[in-house]
Amino acid sequence: MASIEMNNIVKKYGDGFPAVNDVSLDIADGEFMILVGPSGCGKSTLLRMIVGLEDITSGDMVIGGKRVNDLAPRDRNLSMVFQNYALYPHMTVYENIAFPLRLSKTPDDEVRRRVTEASDVLELEEHLERKPANLSGGQRQRVAMGRAIVRQADAFLFDEPLSNLDAKLRGQMRTEISRLQRRLGITTVYVTHDQTEAMTLGDRVCVLRKGKIQQVASPRELYEQPVNLFVAGFIGSPPMNFLPATPEGNRLRTPFGEIELDEKRAAAVAGHDLLLVGIRPEYFDDASLVDEAKLPLGSTFRAKVDVTEWLGDSQYAYIPYDAPDSIRTQLRDLSKELDSEELRTQAIVSIDATSRIREGREAEFWLDSRKIHVFDPQSGENLTRDAEAGAELTRLATQDRMEQAEEARGRDTDARGGATAVGVG
Repeated sequence: MASIEMNNIVKKYGDGFPAVNDVSLDIADGEFMILVGPSGCGKSTLLRMIVGLEDITSGDMVIGGKRVNDLAPRDRNLSMVFQNYALYPHMTVYENIAFPLRLSKTPDDEVRRRVTEASDVLELEEHLERKPANLSGGQRQRVAMGRAIVRQADAFLFDEPLSNLDAKLRGQMRTEISRLQRRLGITTVYVTHDQTEAMTLGDRVCVLRKGKIQQVASPRELYEQPVNLFVAGFIGSPPMNFLPATPEGNRLRTPFGEIELDEKRAAAVAGHDLLLVGIRPEYFDDASLVDEAKLPLGSTFRAKVDVTEWLGDSQYAYIPYDAPDSIRTQLRDLSKELDSEELRTQAIVSIDATSRIREGREAEFWLDSRKIHVFDPQSGENLTRDAEAGAELTRLATQDRMEQAEEARGRDTDARGGATAVGVG
């Protein structure tokens, strides 16, 4: 196992375009790091530079304390799992898993031992004599993972490995990958554009945009303390609502009425003429279902519901609101962080499944004003972010995951009668 350090990494192509622009990121030994962002943000390029499939224009890539910029991929001792599985169709499952060991001229007894252990971990024992064409998508992905495991590499690299699977299989494979990583305790870098994968798998998540890091934090910190408009809008489904707001003393005037700010937040937004308030859908509720003692902690307002979507355990209500064209134009001129979709004139509200709110009718809503975020539309900065609270969330989450991984490895060692887990070395 090994740590991975990226120091001021830059990747420019022939036209001078910086696909990766001055990225510095430290991944600890045994950590599960997610690289996430929209298409073209540089996440796959960064992964390919780690493994050596892309040259580094400038900066240093350090793996296990050793600078590897000039090392060939085969000399970096990394295992990569690709989106398309890259299995050999004429080989059996056993032969596919054993292939990297055959290339390195590993003795037959050792090949059998490692393949047997890997197939046991991945529940492939019954499929070792089958060909890839006779396997499901999830089984093929497990074979690709088995081939990575047997190499006993210093780190696993995953390049959108679940994107070819249907929704049900993606959920199953997320669980398997998470369990496997905890069991092996191996450094893992995982690229995805799917925020569900990002939020459920990693110890920390690195959010990229246009080749630059926006924020590196635990999933919970990203969700509760986003550093800027981009992270706030990218993380979360449905996305965060952004409402135009103007400050008036310790209050914000919004399309849904006034929101009272505490002293700390009022001081943070002082001096700004036009702001954006970020409110996640679940920070709203049907006012008739909110406990009376809780009502004073937020703000209530009335609005007409356009559309509702019932999800079983909850429902979404879409609420149009008025925003003067002059304000929308001003926001577009100010903000380089928002696109036209995020400047929409309706809010998405998550309410209890038992709510009697109906389409086409006016209803009273409550929003938890303690949980709002206030952004500077020009810089995109989250003016009300609590950096200390966010850092503590990441510290606790990382500590918890590392402890879980250590416990899992201990249980695995006991189950094997003292043998070392596959791939740990």
